[in-house]
Amino acid sequence: MEPLSRETIVDVLEKRLREEILDGRHPAGSYLPPERELADGFGVTRTTLKHAFGRLVHAGLLETRHGVGTRVRDFLRLGGADLLPMLVRHSPDWIGEIFEVRRSIGALIAERAAAGATAPQIAELRTLLAAVGDAAGGDPVQLADAEVHRALARATGNRVYVLLTNTLFNAYLPVRAALVGPFQDPRAARDRLAPVVEAVATGDQAAARTAAGDYLSATERIMLEGLAPAHGRRDDAR
Repeated sequence: MEPLSRETIVDVLEKRLREEILDGRHPAGSYLPPERELADGFGVTRTTLKHAFGRLVHAGLLETRHGVGTRVRDFLRLGGADLLPMLVRHSPDWIGEIFEVRRSIGALIAERAAAGATAPQIAELRTLLAAVGDAAGGDPVQLADAEVHRALARATGNRVYVLLTNTLFNAYLPVRAALVGPFQDPRAARDRLAPVVEAVATGDQAAARTAAGDYLSATERIMLEGLAPAHGRRDDAR
């Protein structure tokens, strides 16, 4: 049984405006039509429109100036990584670019973790790796796997790597159901990740970087293969 939609008029309007902005119908730097004109066009009150504007300002897509109007923000020039979850939900094309960063950052994090991991951190990594193999399969394995990568980032001793790791997971975990392929078999998922943890545990930086690169490339390939049928279904629907 599917849950009932609880969208409000503000939710629908926000989504409509967001899609129009991200699709380029309102280019960066352009001003939206006057509020009264927009409200009449959408068949909503100006109060409803202001609420939707407020959300989009908070999301980083709009900026308002009293007495001037509401302008589309150039989010590619001024925005930050916090926009990624919204952009991925708008277009799966962003996933490929996220994975490219995931590969390069993930390999570097593994290398730095091998250089700096403490004994307690190594013990934590092994415990978290075991949890991947013990998880129930699918989504629980995927989430357990994510915790290993968060622990790897912490083992670098650099908090920026921790935040970057969180950012990448925040970007694609909301659509993780379509990326669950590598995590269906708990033991295979654990065995795929084990060389990374062991290289970090032995302090072998080169081996950790190589193992992480192999792991990230392999899981990316499986994830993208899983996304392909979904792309096909969407294209057929059009």
